Amino acid sequence: MIKNFIVMVEHNKSIMKKYSNFIFVVIALCFSLIGNAQGKYILKSGDANGINKWYMGRQIAQVMSHYGIDWLEREERDKEENTSLLLKNLNVQPGMMIADIGAGSGYHSSLLSKMVGNGKVYAVDVELEMIAFLKDRIKAEKTKNVVPILCTEQTVGLPANSIDLMLLVDVYHEFSYPYEMGVAMLEALKPDGKLVLVEFRTEDEMVPIKTIHKMSEQQAVREFKAAGFIFEKNISNLPWQHCMVFRKNK
Repeated sequence: MIKNFIVMVEHNKSIMKKYSNFIFVVIALCFSLIGNAQGKYILKSGDANGINKWYMGRQIAQVMSHYGIDWLEREERDKEENTSLLLKNLNVQPGMMIADIGAGSGYHSSLLSKMVGNGKVYAVDVELEMIAFLKDRIKAEKTKNVVPILCTEQTVGLPANSIDLMLLVDVYHEFSYPYEMGVAMLEALKPDGKLVLVEFRTEDEMVPIKTIHKMSEQQAVREFKAAGFIFEKNISNLPWQHCMVFRKNK
């Protein structure tokens, strides 16, 4: 019995020795990946309206949250931002699968629902309170083609290759994990699918928005290219905002 035990121990030692190098490489790779993910971001202080986290030289802004619903739904919003013109820029076609990322109160989702016909609008948000508001809105408006989706800070909660068009209005600059969200959005788009990024213009000092809640075209293009997107154009016809079009490769 003792002899058998000794044989078993020696056998296990042989196995451990055989695979020790492989195990070491796997562990090292795991730590390397973790380090690379963390290395994308710098933790430091900055603007009081931002979080102490920076990405590619840009401080990430604080999330507005459901406390900003009244501002999102303000009567003068269409006049200030020319939402009607933004919707024309999107070139929405009946039957499209559209994702309104950071949908918030559903301001844009509600308008898009009237344009997609038998398509769908996925109203994606990270906050439970916003999802609850969206559900109440859908019920009140008797909308059948808007689907609320609760996402996480790093995932969009949508199947791969399922979306024709994504819309992000004044929300991307608040993402705590912009790179991870960029990769997740790219994956959810269909081949040649498009993402329209709408952000208040840093380049225009006359835009009455805090600097940390603005983005420049140059910064946005850098960040989305890093996630794998192809930059197509900036439709510069809105009063205060960039309307940047990115696409997924075919």
